[in-house]
Amino acid sequence: MRPEAVRFPAEVAHLNALWNELTATEVAPPLWLIVVSGCVALGVIAYRPSWHVSRGLITIAHEGGHALVAVLTRRKLQGIRLHSDTSGVTLTRGNPRGLGMVATAAAGYVAPSLLGFGAAWLVADGYITLLLWAVILLLACMLFKIRNLYGAVALLAVGGAVFSLSWFAPPTAQSVSAYGAVWFLLLGGMRPILELQSKRRRGRAPDSDADQLARLTRVPGTFWVLLFLLVSTVSLVSGTYLLAVRWIPGA
Repeated sequence: MRPEAVRFPAEVAHLNALWNELTATEVAPPLWLIVVSGCVALGVIAYRPSWHVSRGLITIAHEGGHALVAVLTRRKLQGIRLHSDTSGVTLTRGNPRGLGMVATAAAGYVAPSLLGFGAAWLVADGYITLLLWAVILLLACMLFKIRNLYGAVALLAVGGAVFSLSWFAPPTAQSVSAYGAVWFLLLGGMRPILELQSKRRRGRAPDSDADQLARLTRVPGTFWVLLFLLVSTVSLVSGTYLLAVRWIPGA
């Protein structure tokens, strides 16, 4: 007797269709559009009024980095707060001096740059839709741990904008926006680190992540700032290469 054919339920077919849609690749925009999107991102970061508004996006990535590493190191994540002055705080509970605490404290300032590098890898391979929905998923996870109204509104606003872009915008607009967002993370991840050291020199950031790490490890806070800056710089250079590699002859 011939065995009966295995029939997969309709749900599996729908999941396969969804996965195929998420992993579908898109053609990269022209090189000049990639360059323009980078220049626009740089202008937003360099111009003080626009930076004051857009810096909140970097703060979301910063606090998300703290939260993710806290979970990965098995610390108890108590909550996240985002404030209208673009500051934020992530509260965790656990060993106050262990490796998990050090990793959690060190994750914030490097998170935007590392996220930008990861996004550059996806964008360079054309996975625009996958990137947009990964951002939505990460924002949704953060929303469960937000402990203030402004933070919830901020996450919902950003998530709603990303969802609208992924659902309603044409592929070209999605692609250009994704490149712009990657540039913003790669370039914008560096400015808070430079601002941090400037504040530390004036004695205005005694409880910064770098100074907390100095107290935890007995390694000077300046070392941690330089480490943050090194990670950010390497991410920027590597991310730029990924975005430009398809336009390099022979690459």
